[in-house]
Amino acid sequence: MTFLSAGRLWLLAAVAALLVAYLVLQRRRSKYAVRFTNLPLLDRVAPKKPGWRRHIPAGLFLAMLAVLVVGFAQPTAAVQVPKERATVIVAVDVSRSMGATDVAPDRLAAARAAAHEFVDLLPGGFNVGLVAFAGNASVVVAPVTDREVLRTGIDRLTLGSAGATGTAIGEAITASLQAVRSLDDSAAQEPPPARAVVLSDGANTTGRDPDEAAAEAAQANIPVDTVSVGTENGSVEIGGTRQQVPVDGETLRAVAERTGGTYHEAATATELRDVYSDIGSSVGYDTEQRDISSRFIGIGLLLALGTTAASMFWFSRIP
Repeated sequence: MTFLSAGRLWLLAAVAALLVAYLVLQRRRSKYAVRFTNLPLLDRVAPKKPGWRRHIPAGLFLAMLAVLVVGFAQPTAAVQVPKERATVIVAVDVSRSMGATDVAPDRLAAARAAAHEFVDLLPGGFNVGLVAFAGNASVVVAPVTDREVLRTGIDRLTLGSAGATGTAIGEAITASLQAVRSLDDSAAQEPPPARAVVLSDGANTTGRDPDEAAAEAAQANIPVDTVSVGTENGSVEIGGTRQQVPVDGETLRAVAERTGGTYHEAATATELRDVYSDIGSSVGYDTEQRDISSRFIGIGLLLALGTTAASMFWFSRIP
């Protein structure tokens, strides 16, 4: 926390002086009480001693002053603010290998469930689009703020729904970039702040070179976060034959490094959800210093109310 008017914090010295004066006054009062040696008479004159309660209003009052001084110094704190027109594209691999059950219930089903949770993490004002890819790539849902439309699109993702067999990571990146550029009429000239999240289980086998697509994304200042989902033991049945489909994340790692994104590995459904949560907490935000004086003013008002209530309840007077 920093202060826009840090010099005003010197007023805390006045609060400290008041505290010292209060302690000195209480010490003098205790000495005077000891001089009054007729204790039975003192009990009859003042049979009810407020004890420690008598210090509560004064303590609350001094705390109120200290908090208000801090607020007067205009404290600021780093706050994450959603970027205007922020756009996130989620690209999901729907090739046959995503049917492997090494991630329960299978890779694609786990990816769909995690994508739903990821979308829920993003602010409602974010534009979110959906790309499906296998042998080629296509935009399933153009960037929208309508979460119901997006959820319907996620639920429609099925194995082989993106054309021919294969894994076209480069095409997925290109389709994501095109989706960002088509956000609105000004997107081509004034691109929105954007990020892409690519989820796959294998290396690129067809279509555009992922390194080329990653270079284009880097030039457009669009980081690509990548997630490899699966384990070395994955397998699927294709044409009656069981085939091994071990996860291969090297291409995804290279894409993330080239674009300034992050690379994650998810071998279980839980890890996959955690990955999406981690990405969702950092995507599409600016960190700004915001004035938080109102918080301290609010706390000061509560302390003022507490001071008044304690004084009225225990001593039947308003301080």
